Amino acid sequence: MIEVAQKLKKPNLEFKLQDIDTFDFPEDFDIVFSNASLHWIKDHERLLKYTFRCLRRNGIARFNFAADGNCSHFFKVVKDAMLLPEYAQYFKSFIWPWYMPTLTEYTNLVGKSQFSEVRVWGEVADRYFTDKFTMIKWVDQPSLVPFLEFIPTENRTGFRDYVIEKMIDETLQSDGKCFETFRRINLLSKK
Repeated sequence: MIEVAQKLKKPNLEFKLQDIDTFDFPEDFDIVFSNASLHWIKDHERLLKYTFRCLRRNGIARFNFAADGNCSHFFKVVKDAMLLPEYAQYFKSFIWPWYMPTLTEYTNLVGKSQFSEVRVWGEVADRYFTDKFTMIKWVDQPSLVPFLEFIPTENRTGFRDYVIEKMIDETLQSDGKCFETFRRINLLSKK
């Protein structure tokens, strides 16, 4: 194993954290890959434009991100919590943090891009959390993060506890596992 690894010449890897609006790497990459994060970017028309621009000829873009129908239990519960009289005032200027399109919507959007070969498909990736404590960890991080920052520190615990209690009610199965819907969009495209 070590001998094989030594024979492989690994390229130098470099990571940069950069806002998409300042993303400027014309024809620098052979592949752009993202798994389970692009639903945090709301402007996918711009994302596709910049992705196309940064790929070399015959470069590949491969994305997997949340789609419409994702986290249906959590979204129902958190939306109900946001409407409660004790919390509604904090969400008057709240903007939903995710972009989760339907498969048709995203297929149409990608169809307008410059990519020459495009394949878009949906995926059901539903998850059974092994127990309620595992589900609670997922709710705490990352799911509740965008909501808690709108609530004063002294009121966050009550909001969190309400969401957790309702999530357990909504998702707990007879075998002790918690179920949540996970829907994905996959993109494989070539420049």
